[in-house]
Amino acid sequence: MNDKMNRRSALLTLGRLGAGAAAIAAVPSVAVAQSARPNVDGDVLNFALNLEYLEAAFYAAAVGRLDEVRELGGGAEIRLPAGFTGRSAMRFSSNATRQYAEEIAEDEISHVRFLRSALGASAVARPVLDLGPAFDAAGQAASGGAIRGFNPFANDLFFLHGAYIFEDVGVTAYRGAAPLLTDPTVLGAAAGILAVEAYHAGEIRTLLFERRAMPAAAGLNVGQVTQAISDLRAKVGGGKDQGLTRGGMANIVVADSNSVAFGRTTREVLNIVYLAPGASRGGFFPNGLNGAIR
Repeated sequence: MNDKMNRRSALLTLGRLGAGAAAIAAVPSVAVAQSARPNVDGDVLNFALNLEYLEAAFYAAAVGRLDEVRELGGGAEIRLPAGFTGRSAMRFSSNATRQYAEEIAEDEISHVRFLRSALGASAVARPVLDLGPAFDAAGQAASGGAIRGFNPFANDLFFLHGAYIFEDVGVTAYRGAAPLLTDPTVLGAAAGILAVEAYHAGEIRTLLFERRAMPAAAGLNVGQVTQAISDLRAKVGGGKDQGLTRGGMANIVVADSNSVAFGRTTREVLNIVYLAPGASRGGFFPNGLNGAIR
């Protein structure tokens, strides 16, 4: 009963903030967003909603639930690899990996529903999402062109690599947005979502660490591919990234010297999801994000 009341209270408070948020022409970075603090809470939540749309679509497609995401936030296109519809689950070779994917899909779809309910009429529509060519582009960028035609829905290992691209970004995005939020209820809700995203990131990193010596693609093993992805994210995302190992030891928890999670500015997050520094669109969001922060 208390959980229901607390959730209802959070929704009411978040809804009031979303409905009252004034549009800002552009908020390309944390520094700019801070100058517009009186109106920023709703804009930050919509920025998060864009990212949740992307994650929800990715995991839903893997487990055959993409039509549920297509019904959320409008009819914008969701691009997929050739021959894959997202209406039937990919063929997982491991039942455990399938269950992991199903649980995370449920979480991400729930995040979209929660944020949309919280923002009410102020919730942005789902933007055009690219889960096909964008992954190919990301694979090529991370490997210097060695990996081509990367399809995260081809097999369990490729799926985990696709999840690895997203999960750490989600954690650092919520962490970076925390100082912008002005209402304690909003901050509490965002912290709760951040915690779930951190669980996801830790899970994916653990699964890949266990497979780090396995062949992945283009003559590279899993450890080398994930390190290349981390290096690419660090290059365009403010240097705030770490691979699966440090000093030859496991590195599942990404944090600074004080064991505090990294945060990224909105601009640094955009650099990663657009696959290009300073871009206003591209990569996983071909037409850009929707909302004030884009």
